[in-house]
Amino acid sequence: MAITTFDDVEAEFEAFDDWDDRYRLIIALGQALPAMAPALKTDANKVRGCASQVWLHPRIDGGVLRFAADSDAAIVKGLVALVLMLADGRSPDAIDAADIKARLDGLGLARHLSSNRTQGLASMIGRIDALARDALAQRA
Repeated sequence: MAITTFDDVEAEFEAFDDWDDRYRLIIALGQALPAMAPALKTDANKVRGCASQVWLHPRIDGGVLRFAADSDAAIVKGLVALVLMLADGRSPDAIDAADIKARLDGLGLARHLSSNRTQGLASMIGRIDALARDALAQRA
């Protein structure tokens, strides 16, 4: 089964019996992220509050937000991929941080990630929310 949507991830998580398989899936999702241009790995694109380095670069394309993203840690890069499944390609007004958090919480991640990674995940969601609000403000 090709994993292309968050619904696919949810189905795979349900099918797995243990967290080792789920971690492998998360890492594979991170490995599948398109490469981020080194020039975009700037301090301005760095997500604050993550123990690992995480970069998130937004652009508006046809009225929707598109993101380039990367991390220097395999599991964190996979978490970035999960967040992007819920935000990338959506209009700024359709990005709902509470919904993203709720969908991720439904996977049970908080019980299986370190507190640093849980905080980093919240920081990623907060950054995407701020970028969506900035994009809305620029349209007004």
